[in-house]
Amino acid sequence: MPVQDLQKPSPATQAIENVVDDAEESGVWSQIKAEARRDAESEPALASYLYSTILSHSSLAGSLSFHLGNKLCSSTLLSTLLYDLFLSVLSTDASLRAAAVADLRAARQRDPACTSFSHCLLNYKGFLAIQAQRVAHKMWTQNRKPLSLAVQSRIADVFSVDIHPAARIGKGVLLDHATGVVIGETAVIGNNVSILHHVTLGGTGKQGGDRHPKIGDGVLIGAGATILGNVRIGEGAKIGAGSLVLIDVPPWTTAVGNPARLVGGKDKPNVHADVPGESMDHTSFISMWSDFVI
Repeated sequence: MPVQDLQKPSPATQAIENVVDDAEESGVWSQIKAEARRDAESEPALASYLYSTILSHSSLAGSLSFHLGNKLCSSTLLSTLLYDLFLSVLSTDASLRAAAVADLRAARQRDPACTSFSHCLLNYKGFLAIQAQRVAHKMWTQNRKPLSLAVQSRIADVFSVDIHPAARIGKGVLLDHATGVVIGETAVIGNNVSILHHVTLGGTGKQGGDRHPKIGDGVLIGAGATILGNVRIGEGAKIGAGSLVLIDVPPWTTAVGNPARLVGGKDKPNVHADVPGESMDHTSFISMWSDFVI
């Protein structure tokens, strides 16, 4: 279900979710610190870096804010200013921290090259770009648009990831490799989505309004894919690498080619079926595509 269709939970449900999120955040943060201590002992050359970035902080919000501030600072946009900015948002918004934890888990579970939570926190620019964009989005909704656009510019400069601060992104999202990802102003990305490098979620011209793609939960978008216009990519859909998508893609359907054609549509599978955005299976459509007749 797309992000904009999610209903606001009741106060009682929200209270339960907050307790769960707090426990989840605490558990992941404890593991990150344990991993950092282990790495500092095994590689003394990194000890100072690991201490200043992770071990000297009392929370994930503090560590992430410090790291983003140092990554995104410039000669005129100081790291201390950015640190205070990120910390003020992250420390007061539990939903952003819960999303960061879900993104850490997504990288750890879906990417075999991700050896630890701390590795993702320190080195995965897709993860860092999304966390910074979420803070920029929060400022955008508070009408602090010049500052949010300045943060967007630094994200693009440093991480080669260009996400407009107005774009809405769910949780459990993986930008795998991330280089060259472009996400437009009115784009919406659901939960548990995986996006490979050089993917564009863009418009089709210079018209304003709602003009960018809406990506449902559990979608997998292959490397180099381009999705243009206010089209809907349904839950559990798969977009093949290098595809150009200009049409809606129904749920649990694969779109491949340039221009993209739809392959292998099906009803929603049972709860035990693989979700493309989580399984990262880029090849299951090949047999279907070989039988496809134009």
